[in-house]
Amino acid sequence: MIDICILGTSGMSPLVNRHLSSAIVRCDGAAFLLDCGEGTQLALREAGIQLRNLKAICFTHYHADHTLGLPGLLATLSNAERTDPLIIIGPKGLMRTVNAALTLIAKLPFEIKCIECTEESASLDLFGLKVTMFSVNHGVPCYGYSFCLSRSGKCDPDKANRNGVPPEIWTDLQHNKVIRMNGRVFTKDLIMGEARKGLKVTYTTDTRPCDNIVKFAKDSDLFICEGMYGSDDNLDNAVKNYHMTFSEAASLARDAHVEQMWLTHYSPGLVDPEKYISNATNIFKRTMCAYDTLSTVLEYQ
Repeated sequence: MIDICILGTSGMSPLVNRHLSSAIVRCDGAAFLLDCGEGTQLALREAGIQLRNLKAICFTHYHADHTLGLPGLLATLSNAERTDPLIIIGPKGLMRTVNAALTLIAKLPFEIKCIECTEESASLDLFGLKVTMFSVNHGVPCYGYSFCLSRSGKCDPDKANRNGVPPEIWTDLQHNKVIRMNGRVFTKDLIMGEARKGLKVTYTTDTRPCDNIVKFAKDSDLFICEGMYGSDDNLDNAVKNYHMTFSEAASLARDAHVEQMWLTHYSPGLVDPEKYISNATNIFKRTMCAYDTLSTVLEYQ
């Protein structure tokens, strides 16, 4: 299963009841933080999420509302005597951002491993998840992220029998054991059927609509997308500032055939996002306005 929690839904500046845009994805004891704006630690506390399982921070880009919480977070991890390495991922400029944060902190007791991407897209296998970052259109280097949890096929008795695999070792092979018997080597692939549909979460903020979003969000179980402006009356501002309206985000969700979409990263002037939700649901019905601490658990069907 994959657990997702929205930590903040505000873009540009925080509001009294709305932290800066960030989220956390958790799977099998590993946590991935998406962006780290000012107040992220407070948002984590309000959501009841502890930092001990934090494995990676994934930056979409380096504007202040997505990065200013990094020095404080690193300091807290240091004070907690963390020793496990921390992975930090982001587009071009990552080292500059991390080094700037480190100037405010005493020496860390743990290693930071930076993974900077300058390609159109890149994928990593991290802690049981396939993490894919893909470029979007924000006027500065900016990436969206997809997190995929694969699911193997079931044991296929017909396939196992065709391959001459003795039934008494099927269970061991399903648990990834390699069995040597009667002069042969038996492995899991000799008995397993086709892989089944896994789980997929895609997260993107600070961007105009673009083909990459549809491509990499395709068939997501949950698509978390920026909705800076609720009304299409703000389209000129959306174009000027490289953001989206609710209806534009909904069109992406529809075209990517996602299961559901959460809107986030609202303009500070968008006090009541729910007032404009119909601008999205008229295009993609399974849309909701995210709020701070909104969470869900995705499980295999």
